[in-house]
Amino acid sequence: MLANTDLHIHSPYSMAVSGAMHPENLLSVSVTKGLHVLGTGDALHPAWQKEWEPFLSNEADICVVPTGEVEDEHRVHHLILAEDFGQFTQLRELFKPHSKSISTNGRPHVYLSGEEIAKMAHEVGVLIGPAHAFTPWTALFAYHDSVAGCYGSEKIDLLELGLSADSSYGAGIPELAGVPFLSNSDAHSPQPEKIGREFNRIRLDGKLSVRGVLDSIRHGAIESNAGFFPEEGKYNRTACVRCFTQYTLEQAQQHKWRCPADGGLIKKGVYDRARELSRGTPGSRPPYLHLVPLGQIIQTVEGVSSPGTKKCRAIYAAFIAAFGNEIDVLITVPVSEIRALHPKVASAIEALRENRVTLHPGGGGKYGTFSLIP
Repeated sequence: MLANTDLHIHSPYSMAVSGAMHPENLLSVSVTKGLHVLGTGDALHPAWQKEWEPFLSNEADICVVPTGEVEDEHRVHHLILAEDFGQFTQLRELFKPHSKSISTNGRPHVYLSGEEIAKMAHEVGVLIGPAHAFTPWTALFAYHDSVAGCYGSEKIDLLELGLSADSSYGAGIPELAGVPFLSNSDAHSPQPEKIGREFNRIRLDGKLSVRGVLDSIRHGAIESNAGFFPEEGKYNRTACVRCFTQYTLEQAQQHKWRCPADGGLIKKGVYDRARELSRGTPGSRPPYLHLVPLGQIIQTVEGVSSPGTKKCRAIYAAFIAAFGNEIDVLITVPVSEIRALHPKVASAIEALRENRVTLHPGGGGKYGTFSLIP
């Protein structure tokens, strides 16, 4: 089977996360979204583990994978996937002497190198790799020019692309050949525009299970990645973090990485960083499906301020009632059937499927935007 999988979210125990991020809400929106597998996020936190324990029986037909994120001594973030919470408990004990926030912060700061963290992770049998690897803050390629520069002799089991990159951004980096690329939401709220906004279609040999999901990732059985157009990400282009004026790499270097308009820091974008690291002909990667969340499509065609308006939510609910889940609406439901329900949304989804999209890239911390070509 193919399992739609989102393995990176956060809990209310992390900073700037909605208080509504609780298991029952997350499982409910996962069904609505069309996910089969959801990572718990923040599994190092003991209270968050306890919240999840009553929901591990797949009653909602969602396979729950214990996952977490840590920040190392150089501010690089690492994504960890485990088969059970016991492995995260073991990791918590190993990290405890090196962290002041291991039991209080959902995403703790651990004063160890990436290599030391990965070694401990492998000792307890979990998978690890860089989170949002290309993002210019708290990411592998923000601070290192190579995987080995961060992880030393320890191998990585996966690499998370982040919202500002798709598979093409890493396909030309030779040392990433054979490393599975993951696309996850990194959601901080349980809205359908956030959960599963990026996901993976993983091929499973047997029935849906945590072990099966992890084995598929180990063997690179990623059928496809799905998510934002990279240009929609907040850090896709090199730009000022104050006024968001965008610059070419050459211009930023000429200005010594300070915006001539307001003196703000110019932050190198993911697009330019990936080009710096790429060498030779890009390697083959699974297809990447560029999608826009259904709520954002409805917001755009209705010309309203937010996907959370009463009007948008009513239209969204009608789509779920008619077709079962959002991912199917975006990818597989015939446009003719969508048109019978909402002609404007049907035209937008048709344009999306045919790649008739104009992109206005983001940068410096400001999300990019899109417009659909009729």
